[in-house]
Order: sequence, then C-alpha cells, then structure tokens
Amino acid sequence: MSTTLELTELLISKASITPKDEQCQSVIAKRLESLGFVCDHLPSAPEGARELEVQNLWAMKASTTHQGPQDRAAPVLVFAGHTDVVPTGPMKSWSSDPFAPSKREGKLYGRGASDMKSSLAAMVVACEEFYAKEANPAFSVAFLLTSDEEGPATNGTVAVCNWLTEKKQRLDWCIVGEPTSVNVCGDMIKNGRRGTLSGKLVVKGVQGHIAYPHLAKNPIHLVAPALAELVSIEWDRGNAFFQPTSWQISNIHAGTGASNVIAGECVIDFNFRFCTESTVQSLQQRLQSVLDHHALEYALQWTLGGQPFITPPGPLVEVVQASIESVIHQRAELSTTGGTSDGRFIATICPEVIELGPPNASIHKVDEHIEIADIDRLKNIYLGVLERLNVLANAHPAPTAN
Repeated sequence: MSTTLELTELLISKASITPKDEQCQSVIAKRLESLGFVCDHLPSAPEGARELEVQNLWAMKASTTHQGPQDRAAPVLVFAGHTDVVPTGPMKSWSSDPFAPSKREGKLYGRGASDMKSSLAAMVVACEEFYAKEANPAFSVAFLLTSDEEGPATNGTVAVCNWLTEKKQRLDWCIVGEPTSVNVCGDMIKNGRRGTLSGKLVVKGVQGHIAYPHLAKNPIHLVAPALAELVSIEWDRGNAFFQPTSWQISNIHAGTGASNVIAGECVIDFNFRFCTESTVQSLQQRLQSVLDHHALEYALQWTLGGQPFITPPGPLVEVVQASIESVIHQRAELSTTGGTSDGRFIATICPEVIELGPPNASIHKVDEHIEIADIDRLKNIYLGVLERLNVLANAHPAPTAN
C-alpha cells in the first residue's frame, strides 16, 4: 500500500461529518510537525453554541532562504482544504460502511474519498517527499484546513483568513484540494468561481375565500408577471473567464394547504450565480426595479455567499498546468464553472488561487469513490508543483508584496 493511500484510508475512517473533525487535523498536524511545520489550532464556534465548534488548522514551515520584511521575504504557498464531509444518507444504501474504506475493482470507496480526504493525503505526502529532497526551499509552505466547508462556512476558512489578516501574514499562491477533475485526475482545474447572491422575497397579498377573489388579493398572480420578466433578463454576457450571470428560483411557498383559500403572501427563494461583469449592487438594483415596476408590496432579504474571483494565467496556473501535463500527458482545462468553495475567502487575501483535485462524479453521493491510481497521481502532481515553484522562487527571490 502506498503512503498516500494509507493516509487517505486513515482519514476516511474518521466519521468527520460537518462540523466535526474527529481528529483528522491532529493526524495531519502530527505529520507536518515532523517536517518542521509550526501548527496553530484555531477552534471557532457560533456564539452560544459550543456543540457546533469548528476545528481549524494553520500550519506553516517558513523558508529561511530569504529573511527580512514581508515584501522581501520568501513567497508562501498554501495548501487549503476541509476535513469535514457531508452526511452519508441512508447507511443501508451504501454497498459498504462509508467510514470503513473499501477497495473494489481498482476503486477506493468511502465518504470523503473524493471530497476531499484523498487531496489532503496527497498534499501531506507530497510535502514529505519534497522536503526529503529539498531541506530549505526558496519558498514557505502552509496548510489551511477547516471542518466547516460543508456546513455554514462561517467559522472555518473565513475565520482563519481574518486571523491571518490580523497577523499581517502574506500569501502568494494557494491550491485548494476540491475535486475539480472530470474524466482523468488533473484534466480540469478551477482558476476562479462565480459569486453567489441569494434572496428571499415575500410578496404580500390579502387572504380570502377563493370563490370571492374580488375580496382578496392573490400574491401569486401579482408576482407572476414580474417573475416572467426576471427570467427573461440578460444580466450580462459573461467574459473570457466566466459564463453569463444566471438567476434561478429555488423555492416558492404560498397558501394554507387548503384548496379554497387564496394565499395571503408568497415567499420566493432565488439565487444569482454572477460573474465579474456584474456587481452585487447592480444585480440588487435591477431586480428591485422590476418588482417596483409591477407595483408589488414586498419585503426582500439578501444574503451574499461570496464574491466572484479569478486567477488569470500566470505563475501559479502555468506551474500547475506544467506539473499536470508531466504526470497525465494532458493539458488541463481552465474552468470557473460549478458551485462555490472556500477559495472565495482565500482569494480576498491571496492574489493567486486555484482549485485542483480528483474527479468529482461521485462526490456527495452514495458509494462515493476514487480510482486508487488517482490518489498517487494527484500526489505526484502536487509534488511537481512544489518542485517547479521552488525553481520559480529561486529565480525571483524577492516578489512584490501583496
């Protein structure tokens, strides 16, 4: 059994259903400390809810090649990820215990196999192999781990980023181990993500008997023309990195459950997945202008889940693509599709953020799995990134400050 596979299985065996960590970070911290990493454990909990405490880890091995002020210090690469996993669903639906890793037909099964305990293992072992060959590289390496990515994401990576900001810790490059590949490990990397902006719209009417509509005011009928208009709007046309902004309704609730009562209000949940061609303010203003045009009486609550971010082709992207090509002999596609990740928080304090991990076809599903060969393939890609970044850092020993 390879070292990477062994660590992956150990992590999968820990039932770290969000926001629990179940000592996953302790296992990783112990491995990193043996390499000389300094580990800060940063637990965080919602106010008044200690039972929902989130475990966070910041581990860093600073290079001593370049000493001095932040703007003259060695650059910093961060490996980022999460130790929490989504719930399993009905255990009886699984072919084997989701927290007892099982090998079948060249695949490793278990919750977190792809999302993302194999990535974490690959990152750790890549560092072990890298430092075995390079005692003092020209750049620093850090790990940012949380057990709050699959949950509310309010006490995890965002909290660590705030802590790093207070410490004035510079970051230069970040690789998030999210499962980004499609058919072959490494065939796609995410060099950005769309923003997410949600809204809860409450359209007010007057409840009444359905046989006397003139004595009531049906909010469903009132809002329908506005919804039709919103569906037809072209919010923007996207750009070279992003597809156009989309607006989607996720839920509509109205009525008392009785078939002879006109609803008194209609509640609509919706979401924008938006690109850098639109802003939060522009989207809010355009939507509210439609509601006002239709003379609706309404209340509207907004929730910003994250701003869009993009890492254009540059040092990190080029190094990652070169490493992937050396391992799988295929050029990785750049993409910004899919949902959000903790990369949106890290991008606020780090200029270059990409996501790279195994194929994502089975994530969050029953019988989640990964091709066993992909585990060390991913480790070798990460190792190649470390080696290439060291060449880059040696060639440019004093990068510009963030």
